[in-house]
Amino acid sequence: MKFGYLTGNHAEGILPGDLARELEARGFDSVWFPEHSHIPVDRRSPYPNGGPLPGSYFHMMDPWVSIAAAAAETSTLTLGTGICLLLEHDLLDLACAVATADVLAEGRVVMGIGVGWNEEELENHRPDLPFKKRYSAMRERVEALRTAWRDEEASFSGTWDSFSTSWVFPKPIKGTVPIALGNAGPLGIQHAAEYADEWAPIDVGVMNTDGKPDVLGGIQRFRNLADEAGRDGSSIPISLYIWGRPRQERLEEYAEAGVTQFVFTPVNFDLPSADETLRYIDELTSAIEEFRS
Repeated sequence: MKFGYLTGNHAEGILPGDLARELEARGFDSVWFPEHSHIPVDRRSPYPNGGPLPGSYFHMMDPWVSIAAAAAETSTLTLGTGICLLLEHDLLDLACAVATADVLAEGRVVMGIGVGWNEEELENHRPDLPFKKRYSAMRERVEALRTAWRDEEASFSGTWDSFSTSWVFPKPIKGTVPIALGNAGPLGIQHAAEYADEWAPIDVGVMNTDGKPDVLGGIQRFRNLADEAGRDGSSIPISLYIWGRPRQERLEEYAEAGVTQFVFTPVNFDLPSADETLRYIDELTSAIEEFRS
């Protein structure tokens, strides 16, 4: 079992390099940086977890710059996005930024991706892309990114993304960057099963086909769909975000179901201080030791 930590990554809290160094020293395997380039003041889209939107969402720093800072302070920690809103970027700029981060991290980057829940946020970036088309656009963008990273002279022609034959550098250290798809609903699970290198949902968000929360059923459905797509479902890693403080019985249940990494979420998303975060990761370190014992 591996263990990671998702940070709210706001400027007044613990900085990315400091956090990454502290996590590596405590034996964590990964750190994950979220993304919201902005939050429109006139927001119609409700916060998926209910209630008011927590403060960290308004104050998130850029994840790729943060990963570069974390790379400079660590040598073994996997550095991921949790998640990158990949449709809210220019394709070629994103291909270059992600590959650059991977080069600086010497191949330790994982690109966690998602389509987002904030319709107004996507509108500001991509007025051409209807919100209801975001899943098909995500599939196409993943294909375009993999093409840009793989081919010496790359080109792509799709519905939402196209570029002429081009040299797109740098290339990732291992020829590509692993894609960890974070969507947790029935459609998102299907997408992850069909083409993601890893599945990385939030446990409380995993929904089965009946629209009800069902982590264990969702995991089984993911495995089955991957098998149906001609892949070995049992071999695809699952990094499960644990919402709230971890409970041992819940972790054991998830581990039995085949989860390969637990990613713990922050003590809160209401702009915790550096000291609050450090105290909490000390608590998590104790929980990890208890789980391993």
